[in-house]
Amino acid sequence: MEKCFKKHARKLLSQVPIILVLLDLHFEGIEGVEKAESQKHLSRGNQLLNAGQLADALTHFHTAIDKDDRNYQAYYMRATVYLAMGKARSALPDLHQVVKLQPSFVQARLQRGNLFLKMGKFNEAQTDYEAVLAHEDHLEATAKVEEIRPLRRNVNHASKLLEAKDFHGAINLLNQVIESCPWNADYREMRALAFEHLGDLRRAISDLKPTTILKLDNTRAFLRMSILWYNLGDVEQSLDEIRECLKLDPDHSECYAHYKSVKKLFKTLEAAKNKMAQGDWTEAVAKYRKALAQESRIHQLNIEVKLKICECFVKAHNPVEAIKAANDVIALDSSNIPVLLLLSQAHTQNEDYQEAVDDLQRAAQIDENYPGLPEKLKKAQKLLKQSQKRDYYKILGVSRNAGKKDIIKAYRKLAREWHPDNFQDEEEKKRAEKKFIEIASAKEVLSDQG
Repeated sequence: MEKCFKKHARKLLSQVPIILVLLDLHFEGIEGVEKAESQKHLSRGNQLLNAGQLADALTHFHTAIDKDDRNYQAYYMRATVYLAMGKARSALPDLHQVVKLQPSFVQARLQRGNLFLKMGKFNEAQTDYEAVLAHEDHLEATAKVEEIRPLRRNVNHASKLLEAKDFHGAINLLNQVIESCPWNADYREMRALAFEHLGDLRRAISDLKPTTILKLDNTRAFLRMSILWYNLGDVEQSLDEIRECLKLDPDHSECYAHYKSVKKLFKTLEAAKNKMAQGDWTEAVAKYRKALAQESRIHQLNIEVKLKICECFVKAHNPVEAIKAANDVIALDSSNIPVLLLLSQAHTQNEDYQEAVDDLQRAAQIDENYPGLPEKLKKAQKLLKQSQKRDYYKILGVSRNAGKKDIIKAYRKLAREWHPDNFQDEEEKKRAEKKFIEIASAKEVLSDQG
């Protein structure tokens, strides 16, 4: 039996090489089929790409890679589609794979170098461009290598200028850098800081916004944007940005502290806005004054809130308080056209027609093309002209056949009522002085006629 076993064992062993060869041929056959399928999908993907059907082309390139994960052409074409779709972050790993599988593929090296340059990764970009030049003379690669040197220098110099507080100089250099490296978040944050120091907060926000995409979980950018919007007086936008910060990190202590203060102020301003919508001007003013008590440091917010208070008084037909509120705004911003329009309305309500015209002419000196201004000015001038045709009988409140005795009696009554000494408030005193002079003039004219 032992002899029989050994005989069968020797026979089986003698057949192992043949079995291995057959297995090898089998797997080679499968691998050949897979490669053929991969090439088929690659070809179809190229056709769709040429037709501009990016999503369908991408599906075929995915399949080509699944069939043959060493098909460097499929990786390259998929990277091309990603770039066409604006998905550079997805394209880069594919280009890495292409270079790994086929280091001499010049176009992939050049493409990856361009991506690295846009990302501000100067060392990696230069390595790729030099690899291209090692294989062939290439005008674009040569130009890019020459471009990198001054970019490095500008970044270093811009950092020193920021430290020296030469913000204009830093911005000029960073403009050149960002033009070549638009996907680098750090350079945009540097320029945003310079804009912020110069008081150009909107440009600072414009630079910070893309960094929230370029840099993952960029809570710092959302916090900074929220603070900048807050300083611009846009509380609602500030609240939106700080909420984005907390979505990324609910436990972020700085974001949460800022969120609480912004939310509180926003709630007060919304309540004031609702009162205005209801026509409850007294309550609206109270809410806006509460907002000023909550936050008095922000210059632009002070202007916006005091402008709303002025608007409430105008709509409530309280010209004396409206004029006071308007002057508060003008003290903060002398070129604020909306407050000059409100001031003109208040002066019209107060029958100060010349001052109403003066307000609008002052606005026209700031911006003569401001929407609706020419029409308002024309209307105010018409009212002024009409007011200069005085009806002295109407001023004294007597009929046209009134005698001298009735005229004197009406004058004395109105003179006592409108004597400036009866008024403590400066605006009311000015209005009374004007009215007092008007009454005296009416008495003089009508007495002489009598």
